[in-house]
Amino acid sequence: MSHADLSERDTQRVAFAESWIAQDPDPETRAELAALVEAVRAGDAAAASDLADRFDTRLAFGTAGLRGEIAAGPNRMNRVLVAQAAAGLAAYLLEHAEPGETPSVVIGYDGRKNSDVFARDSAELMAGAGVRAILLPRLLPTPVLAFAVRHFDASAGVMVTASHNPPNDNGYKVYLGGENGGSQIVAPADAEIAAHILAVAGGATVDALPRGAFETADEEVVDAYVAATAAVATTDVSGRVQPATVYTAMHGVGWETFARVLDAAGFETPAIVDEQIAPDAAFPTVSFPNPEEPGAMDLSFAHARAANAELIIANDPDADRLAIAIPDASAADGYRRLSGNEVGLVFGWRAAELAVAAAGGDLAPEGTLACSIVSSPGLEAIADAFGLEFRGTLTGFKWISRAPGMIFGFEEALGYLVNPETVRDKDGISAAIAFLDLASRLKYEGRTVADHLDDLVLRFGCFASSQISIRVTDLSQIGAVMARLREEPPSEVGGIGVDRIEDLADGFGDLPPADVLRIVFDDGSRVMVRPSGTEPKLKVYLDTAATAGTVTERRAAAQTALEALEAGMRALVV
Repeated sequence: MSHADLSERDTQRVAFAESWIAQDPDPETRAELAALVEAVRAGDAAAASDLADRFDTRLAFGTAGLRGEIAAGPNRMNRVLVAQAAAGLAAYLLEHAEPGETPSVVIGYDGRKNSDVFARDSAELMAGAGVRAILLPRLLPTPVLAFAVRHFDASAGVMVTASHNPPNDNGYKVYLGGENGGSQIVAPADAEIAAHILAVAGGATVDALPRGAFETADEEVVDAYVAATAAVATTDVSGRVQPATVYTAMHGVGWETFARVLDAAGFETPAIVDEQIAPDAAFPTVSFPNPEEPGAMDLSFAHARAANAELIIANDPDADRLAIAIPDASAADGYRRLSGNEVGLVFGWRAAELAVAAAGGDLAPEGTLACSIVSSPGLEAIADAFGLEFRGTLTGFKWISRAPGMIFGFEEALGYLVNPETVRDKDGISAAIAFLDLASRLKYEGRTVADHLDDLVLRFGCFASSQISIRVTDLSQIGAVMARLREEPPSEVGGIGVDRIEDLADGFGDLPPADVLRIVFDDGSRVMVRPSGTEPKLKVYLDTAATAGTVTERRAAAQTALEALEAGMRALVV
């Protein structure tokens, strides 16, 4: 097929692709796209479909920044798209700067493919636009970047990472300083930045954008993060006995920084999962580098069995999330990973007790416990028991971190903020220190983490949680399910009567509008239904509670109700 035989739309796409190739500084993506264009010209239908997917739309810049597969085209992550994002963010910062002020940005990057390249491109382009650009000295965890925004009093921060996404993904996470306190962006800033990015994309090609000299931060910023994070351990060394611990970095960047914090806090070096301890963009031992995924912690379990470990600590690749596993004789591998809600409630209890101690030991503490609305309602029960404020927010630490007076915040997806005065984002390293500190104090007292979980159930109730995650290839399927639930709301699910359905589409209480349905049941159980913000998935979050009887009876009652709800919701949405 000659070029003239192409459809008008394919001809337009080929022309767009050729202009993209002309401005792309990356020889790998240039070659990849050139080969795709030739295949389209040769009549390859699959190639034409691929080209359409890459060029008919672009990765949307939103409150999660950018995230996607590394490849050529505006609907992929690549140097052209990142250059446009950097120039657009620079324009936004310059627009919002006070007269005579030079805005600043600090930029970090992890060990994923092209992270360092995207970071340096961003630093050069933002410097060229007139923004003071500071690049962190080497690949580092996301929490160090979040810390650095506040440390340097920067106008903004950029972290190049795709967190725990598949190996060939990368992303671009944006933080704002000043009155935003180093939190991730929220509306309306996301839309304003997106508009500037689109203006750049519609103007000069990226090879014509000016580049300038940027600064490279020295190790002082890392030292400051290490010192601040080591202070999260509140138990005196004499009052703790460290349990035998195994640590994995999941092929990410967490270990070097975590090891320094451990040493500064007076902990012993744990046994490490050697195969996963060094950064490796290929993630060779896991099919999906997310501690929540089945099989991702198998190597950790094997090392723990060999070491007779009492605790497993895992970070995701950019170390902003934390997974914890403990011995469990009933588990096939001998260990059980605690759910994000279990760890979150343990941390909430710890934060409440620290608040009481800070108030002089009486039950009149100050502060707010915060979590996303899809996380366990148990945190509110803990806040009520201690006389603390509680705040439920939309999903994501961009919201949780903004809760007024927050002393602890979490989300069920393994994200915890235990030191909000230091970092305004989830931090898997400070959370790991906090959990190890707690586990060491428990061992000193002759108790285990499992004992502590039993105590939590007995004091506050058993809060059981589960999740249904439905991946789709056509996003309209998600919209169809949400529309059906709104138009034909169920009166019961799994034999449990529905008390009310709260639609957050137009906002609810102090929550901004969100595509979320909250189903509240007659027995106090709760289901949340929402589209994922980062993946093509519909997510259903289920929560039940039991507060009567023994620990065993409470767990059995909550689990029975949970199983009924899950079966009923699967029948509704799958």
